[in-house]
Amino acid sequence: MPSVKVNGVKINFIQLECESGKYCEDLVMVHGLATNLAFWYLRHAPAFSKRYKVTLYDLRGHGRSSMTNSGYTAKNMAVDLRQLLEHLGIERAHFVGHSFGGNVALALASLDAARFNSLMLIDTHISAVRRLGNKKKWEFGEKVQQIFNKNNIDINVNEPYFGYKLLNAVATMQIQNIEISPEVEELLRPLMWKKGIRTVTQWLKLINTTEAEKELMSDDGLLLNRLRMLRFPILAMYGEHSQAMLTGEQLLKLWPHADFRRIREAGHFFPITRPSEFMENCREFWKGALVNKLSRRKGDSNQRYFRSNRYYVRDDKWFFDTRESIKKGPFENLNEAKEHLLSQLFC
Repeated sequence: MPSVKVNGVKINFIQLECESGKYCEDLVMVHGLATNLAFWYLRHAPAFSKRYKVTLYDLRGHGRSSMTNSGYTAKNMAVDLRQLLEHLGIERAHFVGHSFGGNVALALASLDAARFNSLMLIDTHISAVRRLGNKKKWEFGEKVQQIFNKNNIDINVNEPYFGYKLLNAVATMQIQNIEISPEVEELLRPLMWKKGIRTVTQWLKLINTTEAEKELMSDDGLLLNRLRMLRFPILAMYGEHSQAMLTGEQLLKLWPHADFRRIREAGHFFPITRPSEFMENCREFWKGALVNKLSRRKGDSNQRYFRSNRYYVRDDKWFFDTRESIKKGPFENLNEAKEHLLSQLFC
């Protein structure tokens, strides 16, 4: 796998050529913390390469990229990304950023917005919203806290950087083979590293031997007034049960041109736990179908809100809700669900 030294760090990357010819647009996908480019590589990137030339890379200190002592702020990692793009000759691209990968993408947009054809911001939480403290309540957090308290897990879900501390706790549980209850396993399953302990060990080394924890838990430098100036197409997609939804609700006030999607009953890692639904939203956004139907309620031109898809996936089966909120399904695929709804409308 190729690598290049940029901004004082070796960055590992891979590109998937576009299956539609050599004149395709570029798509750059940025993973979050405690994972690597494999987050996108196995399922998402091959599907998206049918239309785009896809570039994936390992963040500094992750995967096969080198681990430096410092340089883990969103702004500095955006410089890593910009120099990687310069090396690859990518002048403009569509960007997808999950979790902290979204912080990196927003930091790059603040530095160099001209590079963006569009941005998909996936369950990203920013410091400006974390600083609001208890002014806004994370409703699902109460259920999570009850499970933690019941199982003697010493984590406060109301702490601003709760997610980072949870990553550390889960990594420690795995490395020490600590037995956990079924309800805790169900809650934490998306965070569990399933393929060996290399990624777990690497994350703990990053946190324990470098300045990464200090830098990641400091201000990410993303200012709401600066983000307000972004004008390229944006889709912000958030899990209904995710703490990051608090950021989504603030961004809703900033970007009148953007679209906002809530993934029903989903947590932070829905690109992995609900891949079909996630990829369908991606395709719709890139086709312009979502941005052309911005999320405003009929009769109120100013009020914005999060939309949820009528069609959604559970355990690889498709469902839809009627206007009376009656759940219909399961169906084998999206087209079957759509055909069933149409048959009900015209019967």
